[in-house]
Amino acid sequence: MEYQQGQPREQLTLYTTCLDDMIPQDNSVRLIDQFVNLLDLQALGFQSKASQGRPPYDPADLLKLYIYGYMNRMRSSRILEKECLRNIEVIWLIKNLQPDHNTIARFRKDNPKAIKRVFRQSVQLARNFNLIGATLIAGDSTKLRAQNSKKNNYNKKKIQRHLDYIDKKLEEHNRELANADGDHKEEVQQQIHTRKAQRVKYQCKLPQTRTA
Repeated sequence: MEYQQGQPREQLTLYTTCLDDMIPQDNSVRLIDQFVNLLDLQALGFQSKASQGRPPYDPADLLKLYIYGYMNRMRSSRILEKECLRNIEVIWLIKNLQPDHNTIARFRKDNPKAIKRVFRQSVQLARNFNLIGATLIAGDSTKLRAQNSKKNNYNKKKIQRHLDYIDKKLEEHNRELANADGDHKEEVQQQIHTRKAQRVKYQCKLPQTRTA
């Protein structure tokens, strides 16, 4: 039987396709790219530090990589380092830069407050484009919902939905914690602490509610 043949690995090839042509116009990495390019990173408080005498990475590029990792549940700096070498979306997003895992982890450690400010900006952007309610760029991958007069009205069914969601996220965080490294491990532990606090909050509301 005759099979389709791949290209010999030793064959020299002159590519005529540019990197931009490899990413569809509706790919989410283009949204990340445009969103970060609109930000004033200096005003947001981002820091950049040179490593071993070389020019530092642009905080914008590292932020794009960071956001991409959150949107695709790749939080480990070592995993993101590998994605920079093999993932065409990441290669396009940060223009074929190849930061190592130490650089990625250090960026996250040095800029926690600035990153939180970026997530607030993403909420405002969502409001401006009437996108609240959809899953957007968010630090904990939660859904951003529009503010309305019913937001503080809880019933048993609504609270149970929140509890189920929190339990699901706790399971994800615990699995992630088993494979987390360095600074990311501390970050996951903090997320677990936050989720547990949220769970207590909603459990306390249960006795005050009526059956839906």
